Amino acid sequence: MKQKRVYKSRKSEPETVGSAISQMLKAFKIEGKFFETDLVNSWERVMGKAIANRTSKLYIRNKKLYVHISSAPLKHQLSMSREKILVLLTKEFGQQVVNEVIIK
Repeated sequence: MKQKRVYKSRKSEPETVGSAISQMLKAFKIEGKFFETDLVNSWERVMGKAIANRTSKLYIRNKKLYVHISSAPLKHQLSMSREKILVLLTKEFGQQVVNEVIIK
């Protein structure tokens, strides 16, 4: 006896591109990595040109943002403002992308 195939029907309503991309990122379990990459690429826009120009290295590892600063006074000032940076980044991305900011 042959089994009948059941096909899922398409959604009757159109979906936005943003919604489709979000679903794809979740399906492939790369949503976190996407936001991490976006954070690194948006550093100048979020923190400003003056800080971005003095940032020599910026990367994320284990939900920690590592920021290498070439100016000692700025390094000290940013070290004192790590919690403020976390709040600013969370506000910018609408979710917490990193848990900690480490200034080096």
